[in-house]
Amino acid sequence: MLPFRNSVRQSVRRSLHMVDTMTNRQATCRCGNLVIHTRGEPVRVSICHCLACQKRTGSAFGVQARFPLDAVTIDGPGREYAQAGDSGSIARFRFCGDCGATVCWQSDTLPGFVTVAVGAFADPGFPPPQVSVYEERKHAWLGLPADMEHFD
Repeated sequence: MLPFRNSVRQSVRRSLHMVDTMTNRQATCRCGNLVIHTRGEPVRVSICHCLACQKRTGSAFGVQARFPLDAVTIDGPGREYAQAGDSGSIARFRFCGDCGATVCWQSDTLPGFVTVAVGAFADPGFPPPQVSVYEERKHAWLGLPADMEHFD
C-alpha cells in the first residue's frame, strides 16, 4: 500500500509542477492598452497568405497562434471589426482604438478558439508556425521551410 501512496503523491507533485510551469504569455497592441493573456501552448501556429491578412497586417502574410477560448483573457478597451474572409466565414477582429493594432480575433468557423497575432507577443522565441495556408496568394519571393504543412 505504501508504494501506491508514494506514486500518487509523486503524480500529484508532478501535476502541480506542470500547472506551476505552464506557459503564460502576454500579447499587446503597440500602445499597450489592449492586452491578451494566454495560458499554455498554442494548439496551432500558422502563416496565412490570404489577401485579407495581407491587408490587415500591411505585410505579405499574417502569422497567428490559436488558443482555446478558456486559455485567453482580454484586458483593456478594444474595438471590433467583422469581416468575411476568402472562405466566406466571418471573423471578428479585436483591435486597439488608440493605436489601431489588431491583437486577436475569433472566427465563426472555429468556435471555442481565439486567434492571436504572433507579432503582438513581441517574443522572438515564440513557437514557429507549422502550417502555411492560402499559398496560391503567397508572394513568389517568399521561401518557407519544406517541413511545414502547405495548403493552397
